[in-house]
This record gives sequence, structure tokens and C-alpha cells, in this order.
Amino acid sequence: MKPANRYHPLQIALHGLMAVLMVATFAFGKYVHSLPLSPAKFQLISYHKWAGIAVLALVLVRILLRLAKGAPALPASMSAAARLVAHAGHLLLYVLMIAIPLSGWLMSSAYGIPVVMFGLWQLPDLIAANPELAPQLGQLHDALNTLLLLAVLGHVAAALKHHFIDKDGLLSRMSLRG
Repeated sequence: MKPANRYHPLQIALHGLMAVLMVATFAFGKYVHSLPLSPAKFQLISYHKWAGIAVLALVLVRILLRLAKGAPALPASMSAAARLVAHAGHLLLYVLMIAIPLSGWLMSSAYGIPVVMFGLWQLPDLIAANPELAPQLGQLHDALNTLLLLAVLGHVAAALKHHFIDKDGLLSRMSLRG
């Protein structure tokens, strides 16, 4: 496959970095949620928030890069329906990578607990403290994470299908090797 049929190396690097960060943040969030209430849990929650804000910042960089560098064409062998599903799946992933950190930030604001990056910079609250709304935002955050898990599993399954069954070179678009 020609280099023109690949993503830009920075797009590839950000894809890999974000994949690792999102899996780690998801798993860490599930772990922290299972812990009993304690000062240590609040410290771990702050680490989870840092990772979520990092995901939010990185996805904004990815969107800017996507606008600047574009994306390689999908294989000509893909049907119009398959192309539509691929584009919808990618759009869903991007929406969730923005919505999940924002929902966590909103939940934190509603609980009246600020997001303080690295213990140094307090981010502004997105909404005023609202103890009645906070649990609902927590449920939204959980539901969006479940949807993200399903979307990521679908994304990985589709990539593997293209690589092992269709053998159409789609997966090599994310490879740095020529």
C-alpha cells in the first residue's frame, strides 16, 4: 500500500496513544468505582479525572489533525452500506471521546468537587453544584462508557475482519511500516 493510503504518522501515534490511554482510563475508572469511600479513593478519582481531561485534549488535537491531513480512502471493494457504517462508527467514537470526559467533568461540577489538573490547575466548573443532578450525570457517564466499550469492540472487530477475512489492506492505513 502506498504511503498516500496511510494516515499521517502523528495521526497514527495519537491513535495508539489514545487507545492505550482510553483502555487504561476505563479499567482504572471501573476499579476506583469499586473501592469503598476513603481519602485514597478521592485521590485515585483525581487521577482518573486527569486522564479523562487528557483524552479530551488529545481528541481535540486528533480532530484538528483529521481536518488538516484528512483520511486515506476506504478500499474500493467496500459497499456503500459498509462505508456508511464505517463513517458512522468513527463519528460515534469521536462523539464519545468528547462526551465521556465532558460528562465526568459535569458530574464532578454537579457534586461540587473541582477538577484540578495534576493538583496544580483548577479547571472551571461547567455547571453550579447540583446534588440532585450529580447522580444522573454519573449514570450518563457510566452509560456512555458502556457504549464506548461496545463501539471500541466493534471497531476492533471490523479492523480484524478487514485484515484477516477481506484482506483489503484497511488495517495497514494505521501502520507506520511501509
